[in-house]
Amino acid sequence: MRLYTPGPVSKRPLGCLFEVVETLVLTVVIFLVIQNFVAQPYRIEQQSMEQTLEPGQYVLIDKLSPRWANYGRGDIIVFWPPEGQRDVPFIKRVIGLPGDRVDIRDGAVYVNAVRLEEPYVFGGPTEQAAAGNSVVVPPDSYFALGDHRSDSTDSRVFGFVHRTDVIGRAVVRYWPISSFKIIETPAYPGVSVAGPSEHVIDGDSDPGRRAARQRQSLRPV
Repeated sequence: MRLYTPGPVSKRPLGCLFEVVETLVLTVVIFLVIQNFVAQPYRIEQQSMEQTLEPGQYVLIDKLSPRWANYGRGDIIVFWPPEGQRDVPFIKRVIGLPGDRVDIRDGAVYVNAVRLEEPYVFGGPTEQAAAGNSVVVPPDSYFALGDHRSDSTDSRVFGFVHRTDVIGRAVVRYWPISSFKIIETPAYPGVSVAGPSEHVIDGDSDPGRRAARQRQSLRPV
């Protein structure tokens, strides 16, 4: 008579389940790392960047390169607006860099006494700021305007954008696919690429000073 010898119990179903869970966890971790530190999609919900960016379109925000390279004049940035308007991030174009003198007169924008050539502007001439038509951009801050100048709440209204409030730089318009385009930074003949004063890449670590700058209004000079 032959004795019954039980065969090995297969652990494959349990092993497959573990591999699936492991893959899902790794996928989530990679997604969170990319979205928080590398790049993030953003849906345009405002009309202030028409016709460069239209409501309903999607852009990809670069969060990585600004960690070692400053934002430049003409860059389109996504940032948190001042306190009280923080439900949705804003998207605008950087016009003034730290140390720049920005003047708005005769329907045009002047940076350091040079009139900017802005073929992307939509919606008529650029109106002056309520607090004055001439300002100097403070350190670690930017003067940002929407391309749709007559329908944009921007630095003419809420003041300067502090670097620590910037989420990232728009680099690609990717949806709808028919609107796909690499977002290029325009050149401004006669205007220096860098602002008169450099600013620290890692920004201001003092929350009190950041809050004060967020509330800073435009001051005529």
